[in-house]
Amino acid sequence: MIIRLLTNADRPKVQEFFKKQWGSPQMVISTGVYHCDEIDGCAVFDDNGEIIGLLTYVKRGEEWEIISLDSVIENKGIGSLLLQFFEKKVKEDGGIIIKLITTNDNLRALQFYQKRGYTIAGIIVNAVEKARTIKPQIPFVAENGIPIRDEILLQKEL
Repeated sequence: MIIRLLTNADRPKVQEFFKKQWGSPQMVISTGVYHCDEIDGCAVFDDNGEIIGLLTYVKRGEEWEIISLDSVIENKGIGSLLLQFFEKKVKEDGGIIIKLITTNDNLRALQFYQKRGYTIAGIIVNAVEKARTIKPQIPFVAENGIPIRDEILLQKEL
């Protein structure tokens, strides 16, 4: 396994990764519409050079926002490795706060981030309704049966 920042040469693999994982590299959240295959990120690559974990982000001064964090192999530490790598980069580059948004149904993400020191900083009620006007393929109900409605803002001060 290799973890490193993405380069322009990685963009086709990133685009394919998002198509497999999410159906599209487009991410629509209350902070904007992002094309995850075009923004900065870091990835874990397997021995064959395939992406097995990916984190994308945007930087706004001293505040950095995680746009996506995905792992194709669950519970093997890939997400934790990516988050640690990213947090180290943010600190080295003078960042002081990391933010991210997840949806109310994503209990795994809420658990994952809170275990790693992130706190709930806000809830944007019915934010997903607005996102669906831009990306109508966002489901109404998650696989766990929870209706997808609200965004939850998490943050960590470094």
